Amino acid sequence: MRGLADVPASAAASLGVPGYSDSLILGDAQHVVIVLIDGLGWNALQAHADLAPCLTSARHEAIEISTVFPSTTPAGLGTLGTGLLPGMHGMVGASFWLPEADEILTPLHWNDGITPVAVQPEPTIFERAEHHGIEVTTVAPGAYADSGLTRAVLRGGSYQAADTITARVEHAHRLVNSSARTLTYVYWPDLDRTGHATGVGSERWRADLGHVDRLVSQIADSLASNAVAIVTADHGMVNCEERIIIDDDPILREDVVRIAGEPRMRHVYVADGAAADVMDAWRQRLEGKVDIRSRGELIESGLLGEVEFDIAERIGDFVAISRGVVSLSSSFDRRVSSLIGQHGAMTDDEMRIPAIVMRGNG
Repeated sequence: MRGLADVPASAAASLGVPGYSDSLILGDAQHVVIVLIDGLGWNALQAHADLAPCLTSARHEAIEISTVFPSTTPAGLGTLGTGLLPGMHGMVGASFWLPEADEILTPLHWNDGITPVAVQPEPTIFERAEHHGIEVTTVAPGAYADSGLTRAVLRGGSYQAADTITARVEHAHRLVNSSARTLTYVYWPDLDRTGHATGVGSERWRADLGHVDRLVSQIADSLASNAVAIVTADHGMVNCEERIIIDDDPILREDVVRIAGEPRMRHVYVADGAAADVMDAWRQRLEGKVDIRSRGELIESGLLGEVEFDIAERIGDFVAISRGVVSLSSSFDRRVSSLIGQHGAMTDDEMRIPAIVMRGNG
């Protein structure tokens, strides 16, 4: 199955940037628009197709692809921006230990004093495209313009602050009617926020999916014959029905030095020499509900792609990956742990995302 890394690579190849392959068959184009809808899983879209007539229209080329593991925004945006898997770009979770800083980094709320380019030094596809004469523009909320995550994995080109559907569409329309070759990245975070707060399929979530469809429809209508748009996501989401509270269980707490990640995919860091015993305790306590993999087992599995040596140190001594609809709550991220909608693990609802190619007619 093709994956999220194929989206930026195909966009770059379509615009003539050397070194990339157009595996999604976008074809040669003067303008490419990547629209990323945070939290839009393939399964959820198919289940609510009646609310998204543009996204599910037969006139577009829609396929199911896989996001990266962990199925979370920092890892997904890292891959969208660099074309690399998390083992290379280093965003190995919603939060993770950063040995060189001696603290846990939470990329969505970047820690003061940590330099983004030092955490993720690989060139982005946006930078490479700009180097080859392509006008690169990110169209997203103004609050993210100078965020650490933006500077780490999405740097390159210009940033156009746009907080409404209308503003995003206006920027996209201007860019796809430019005389230059353009690569435009449009980001929409609201569906994910609503899914976290009220759950996938809730009334508010359904209304927000309608807003997403309106955004995409208006961008599709702006495309001329030399332009193509591809709509994708960073991950899907599940509604969690069972919450295991790590802090309340002395067996799960014993010899654990720190917890990171998120409720569906925890990085667990333990006292020196205690990893094997703690893993065994977690496996026995959480059997059938959570998969436990040591750092070495996770790296060997290939789920993170090839893993650089210094990035391997960011991974927990072991990781705890939820099955089904279980979440692992922690006081480390108390508010996040309380949310209904979650992601980060390996279920189809979290891992399967859309890649919808829309072509201009005029």
